[in-house]
Amino acid sequence: MKLKEKVAVITGGGKGIGKAVALLFAREGAQVVVADLDLGLARKTVEEIVQYGDNHLAIKVNVANSAEVAEMAARVKETYGRMDILVNCAGICEIVPFIELSEAAWDRMLDVNLKGTFLCSQAAMKMMMEARSGSIVNIASVAGKVGGLAVGAHYAASKAGVMCLTMSMAKFGAPYGIRVNAVAPGPIATDMTVDWPEATKVAVTNSIPLGRMGTAEEVAEAILFLCSPAATFITGETLDINGGLLMD
Repeated sequence: MKLKEKVAVITGGGKGIGKAVALLFAREGAQVVVADLDLGLARKTVEEIVQYGDNHLAIKVNVANSAEVAEMAARVKETYGRMDILVNCAGICEIVPFIELSEAAWDRMLDVNLKGTFLCSQAAMKMMMEARSGSIVNIASVAGKVGGLAVGAHYAASKAGVMCLTMSMAKFGAPYGIRVNAVAPGPIATDMTVDWPEATKVAVTNSIPLGRMGTAEEVAEAILFLCSPAATFITGETLDINGGLLMD
């Protein structure tokens, strides 16, 4: 029970990596708030984790909307009185050639992936500062380090921004006992990659030294480590989870 009685908010918890994190955290004793743009998916995740306790909550939130993020934070405060952990899993991915990338697509990607991380983290940190403790984990990507593999430039740029934001937040939060880290997954078998062209999947897999794509559960385990007592002296770090695709 590495997270016994901790209150953990997981954005994008309705599917993919977010859902895997919600399931694992609940199994480790956390009281989990599953926040997702799709309330139906959030509720389905909660239905799966009630086996680990019934003090979980599903919330609808658009992470790119400051009013909805503030409402989510207020509901968490009202329900639990605190927020110990935030995992910013909400995100979108799109494959668009750079020359065909529209301004609207660029804005939407940055709004969800980068501004959403900022808004949710700011709301969480206000509560964590009162408690003088807390842990935030952001989802970056190997694409943010190398400029994209099979994804659009706007996705890569948003994730590079997440890594820089992580360091800025870690420096601000440290005096209050708040740790902020990120994970940078490589290609992971989730809903985001299921529609990739088969040739792309083969090419990407062949470039990974371990010879396969990762799983959402493997990313969740790394996030659990960063939120657990085993990582109390780690902050401002971006942990690679890519099967050896990038070794830096």
